[in-house]
Amino acid sequence: MSFPFFGESLELNETTRAAADGSFVSLPDGVTHYEFGGPHTGVPVVLVHGFSVPYYIFDPTFDFLIQAGFRVLRYDLFGRGGSDRPDVTYTIDLFTRQLRDLLDALDLHGPVSLVGLSMGGPVTAAFTARHPERVSHNVWIDPAGVHPVALRGLRLLKLPLVGEVALGLGGERMVKGAAEGFFDPQLVEEFQARYRVQMQFKGFRRAILSTMRNGMLGDFSETYRRVGALGKPAQLFWGREDTTVPFAYSADLLKWVPQAEFHAFDGCGHTPHLERPDEFNQLLVKFLSHSM
Repeated sequence: MSFPFFGESLELNETTRAAADGSFVSLPDGVTHYEFGGPHTGVPVVLVHGFSVPYYIFDPTFDFLIQAGFRVLRYDLFGRGGSDRPDVTYTIDLFTRQLRDLLDALDLHGPVSLVGLSMGGPVTAAFTARHPERVSHNVWIDPAGVHPVALRGLRLLKLPLVGEVALGLGGERMVKGAAEGFFDPQLVEEFQARYRVQMQFKGFRRAILSTMRNGMLGDFSETYRRVGALGKPAQLFWGREDTTVPFAYSADLLKWVPQAEFHAFDGCGHTPHLERPDEFNQLLVKFLSHSM
């Protein structure tokens, strides 16, 4: 029997998805919400979001890359946004399988460039390690997994029933917590309003808890080492004021992926692509264009 989370009153179905932007595709593990834009002849780039914020976190990056001539795909990880919340264990296997199945469904069988934000870092790194022939470049933005994420109260949230009760009663705390990564307070209000939408749909908190409890905020150092050994072009962005994934972790990742082009952003938190979009986008396009 599923735990009855307060505020989750809506079902994800054809009716509730009708007003959503983007497209939907049925994959073996469930329906995935995605947006695929740009010229068909453009070099493919895939944007993979983080722990709980859906693909809208990439709005400025998605639009800029399309204008620069790239073929750009972004999607919601299972349990988030408009994608299904299957009643399964949310592990790295689920998320790498979702990415593989989505690429197959969209006939993207050749190498793509992967851009991973926060928890999207372990997802893209694991996918690269498992399917190196399908990846040309790796870009990481304040990636998780270099060391375990020290999320406040994580140990308690992993406990049976304790996590359910905490998330069931603390929905607004989730919203505020998800916005803590922003160094720029002007971004917070809009972010929180959009974040609340996905929380209305059944299965969101169950998926978040399962993600916490099954290693997705843990140690992926060996995965990054494997990717580094492949020698593929890589780019790393990090905000110096990141309180979610500390800037100091960047030194270890650069040891494991020494070929990575590194950019540190002063006065910036966990989302440099949102807080410093002009500078970020120019660096990203230059890297993707010159490394082809």
